[in-house]
Amino acid sequence: MRKSIGVLLSSGAFTLAIMCSPATTADTKFGPSNPFYAASTLPFHAPPFDKIKDADYQPAIEAGMEQELKEMEAIANNPAAPTFENTLVAMEKTGQLLQRALNTFGGVTAANTNPTLQKVQEVLAPKLAAHQDAIALNAKLFARVASIYKQRESLHLDPESLRLLEVTYDNFVRSGANLSDADKTKLKKLNEELAVLSNSFITKLLEATKNAAYATKDKNTLAGLSDAQIAAATEAAQKRKQEGYVLPLQNTTQQPDLASLQTRSTRQAIFENSWNRAEHGDANDTRDIISHMAQLRAQRAQLLGFPNHAAWKLGDQMAKTPENALKFMDALVPGATARAAVEAKDIQDLIDAQKGRFTLQPWDWNFYSDQVRKAKYALNDAEVKPYFELNNVLENGVFYAAHQLYGITLKERKDIPVYQPDVRVFEVSDVGGKPLALFYCDYFKRDNKNGGAWMDIFAGQSKLLGTLPVIYNVANLPKPAPGEPALISFDDVTTMFHEFGHALHGMFANSRYPGLSGTATARDFVEFPSQFNEHWALYPEVLNHYAHHYKTGSPVPAELVAKMRQAATFNQGYMLTELVAAAELDMQWHTLPGDAPLQQPDAFEKQALEKTHLNIAAVPPRYRSSYFMHIWGNDYSAGYYAYLWAEMLDDDAYQWFEENGGLTRANGDRFRQMVLSRGNTEDLEKMYEAWRGKAPSVAPLLKYRGLKGADH
Repeated sequence: MRKSIGVLLSSGAFTLAIMCSPATTADTKFGPSNPFYAASTLPFHAPPFDKIKDADYQPAIEAGMEQELKEMEAIANNPAAPTFENTLVAMEKTGQLLQRALNTFGGVTAANTNPTLQKVQEVLAPKLAAHQDAIALNAKLFARVASIYKQRESLHLDPESLRLLEVTYDNFVRSGANLSDADKTKLKKLNEELAVLSNSFITKLLEATKNAAYATKDKNTLAGLSDAQIAAATEAAQKRKQEGYVLPLQNTTQQPDLASLQTRSTRQAIFENSWNRAEHGDANDTRDIISHMAQLRAQRAQLLGFPNHAAWKLGDQMAKTPENALKFMDALVPGATARAAVEAKDIQDLIDAQKGRFTLQPWDWNFYSDQVRKAKYALNDAEVKPYFELNNVLENGVFYAAHQLYGITLKERKDIPVYQPDVRVFEVSDVGGKPLALFYCDYFKRDNKNGGAWMDIFAGQSKLLGTLPVIYNVANLPKPAPGEPALISFDDVTTMFHEFGHALHGMFANSRYPGLSGTATARDFVEFPSQFNEHWALYPEVLNHYAHHYKTGSPVPAELVAKMRQAATFNQGYMLTELVAAAELDMQWHTLPGDAPLQQPDAFEKQALEKTHLNIAAVPPRYRSSYFMHIWGNDYSAGYYAYLWAEMLDDDAYQWFEENGGLTRANGDRFRQMVLSRGNTEDLEKMYEAWRGKAPSVAPLLKYRGLKGADH
């Protein structure tokens, strides 16, 4: 299963990560006592969480904005003729205070927020939007960049420097640098409104998701859950100071417990809690926000000279245009929905055979499809989970695969402060023991954590700045009761490999300029390294190294592995359909023209799914509009298709590995050198083709999904 994540990217010298969440309230003056005042003295400049207080963020971020504006103004007003060094390189060196404060702030507010930090986010969101505009719409600064850009062919820049010039110039233009002063004023207002709305969406959705948890005092309604799951539900209730049991929601439409719960009314209640979480007409209803965001985004695109928001967003992506992205997705719909229809019939036949006397509904799918899978492959999660203990998966699976491919080693450090006790820290060493990166992981679900799983950075890599990467992975895996092992599903295992693939992309960054480093790539490319890394989870050498029974230590039996492989393509019609439905829904919202009226979200969603032949009652989209964090809060607007586009790349890439010896250091080093270390230092399409030897094909995607042979 393809996992969603929220990777926060910068795409140039003046792009700020404001969607990650900021934090504090404060009249506190900024000075040497503030932990962000100077670069951290910890290894790798790691954030000094033992010294950082909630009240430190806002003054540091505001001082960082002020400092960066002065730095940019000095560049813009430089009396010397513009050169690459005194303009582009100088811009890359600006904003270091702001970035170290924002990076830390974003990480904490996304994974461990509180009302104080949420208030600071609310205060800072419009200020950060205005700050970004103050740089992007600085006429003198753009004039210097444009002057250098016009001379680019005669400057004989090295390829990475030329790429920086082209990306920076394009970012200015796409951000409105060529607009009239009157239109710049309109743009600033739109950007500010959108920043406020996006921040409000994040805050409301977090609370709505928390409130929509299924709570009961009747243990009988939880029949089918394991003792460990019941214990976790008890602990979740205790943490909320409630009696009985609580099953918190994850961010997607479907919920993991639906595969096990035997009482149909319980399944229906949980599904409806999820489906309607942000649609209760209360203070946490998000529908008014998203309808306004869609309209304002369309108006902004029109102001910038584009027919719609998607056209504006995709110009610097691999897909280039929304038409190309839609054509790619539309081609997947017939095969996905046809397979889903066959899967639905199998499930309905089972329901009828059991004299269920009801029509398959979305809250039934996982429960009965699991039975179909057991019947077909004699495989169930209860049989598999004992072989996937979280720590063993991490150290003997995820880390082991990376060591075999790339030669890196990871050693846990207990002396690095963290923002929450569940967080672990590892130092990453390259071949020969050379320091490479610092890696944090924060895997367990909390009510004050955004849903889903993601990778981001506390510090980025740059030869220019002399910095090494500080990377973190966050997930929302169920936390076991005290003393119990953290046994996870194979889907969760895949999530861990996925997010670490993003981490590797950041760790292996080897760029001169911070604006091009690591994961600062197009959305429809950035998911490629992460999804590619998922393939190693089931690779024989890797699986045999980590899949051991948590009690006995015995390796996963060969017959169970065989069943897992046979089942790997099971339910793929459903999973691809729910994913394509979400991606198509995103694109329909973001191809609205600038003069479109406000949309009524429920009606719009229904019409959008009908238009794309995806309005299938039993197969709802992976995200409903009202809780689609990726597109309203995490800057994946008009970009959710990227998971599918990158899946084409990752499956095509894995086929190359299969054809060339699989898991070897030679293959890993070549991939690292030609792809993972390059960031956005060259055209991504050309980068891929230089490594692969040809353009990517969709055939491997269909093969690994079990939908069509690779020869088609």
